[in-house]
Amino acid sequence: MCGRFVLFTTGDDLIAAVGTLPGVTEVLAPDGTPPPRYNIGPTQQVPLIRVDGAEAQIDSARWGLLPTWKKDETGPPLFNARGETVAEKPSFRSAFTSRRGLMVLDGYYEWKADASTKTGKQPYFVQPEEGLLYAAALWETGLDKLSTTMVTTDATDNMSWLHHRLPLFLRPEEIEQWVHGSPEEALELVHPSRVADQLQWRPAAQEVGNIRNEYAELTGDGPMSTEPVGPVG
Repeated sequence: MCGRFVLFTTGDDLIAAVGTLPGVTEVLAPDGTPPPRYNIGPTQQVPLIRVDGAEAQIDSARWGLLPTWKKDETGPPLFNARGETVAEKPSFRSAFTSRRGLMVLDGYYEWKADASTKTGKQPYFVQPEEGLLYAAALWETGLDKLSTTMVTTDATDNMSWLHHRLPLFLRPEEIEQWVHGSPEEALELVHPSRVADQLQWRPAAQEVGNIRNEYAELTGDGPMSTEPVGPVG
């Protein structure tokens, strides 16, 4: 799963990066782009990328899907959608059919049990070797709010030591199929991400556990690694 992430690529840099996606020739950001963020959590506003033909638009969306049938914002936020059931679950199937987009990340946090820490868990900051991560997302407009959720799958072998679930990160050449393809074509992409072999990690600061903390040092300052830490599980 992914419940906290980082996006410090903003402004013209974010617009330029989105403009390099295959098939995209124009990028719109009618409300601008967000400031650098280092501890983004569910129900907060995040950039959602929606692609219409050759045009990509970046909009602010609530992280936590609000289906059109939802009457209020009560209940656990739907910030992750299991890829195995995304086409069938009532909360997600309508959006999966025709409202697929992208969430963009510089990296994300995941926690692993660690008895040597005061909290019993050690957070890790995970990021790609270079560039941004584009996660398969769904969007809705329930309660007259633009909202989104991130699709997840089983973890790949190299990431299962940290968590058994992993966001569905798309390769650039897969994005058009995800956003423009039929539901059947989109489902062909719902498998453990082949982007995962580009991921690396390091211990993050314990303070990231408090959503009110928001600064760059949360991502940690040690070297990045591709070696699993501790047993798989």
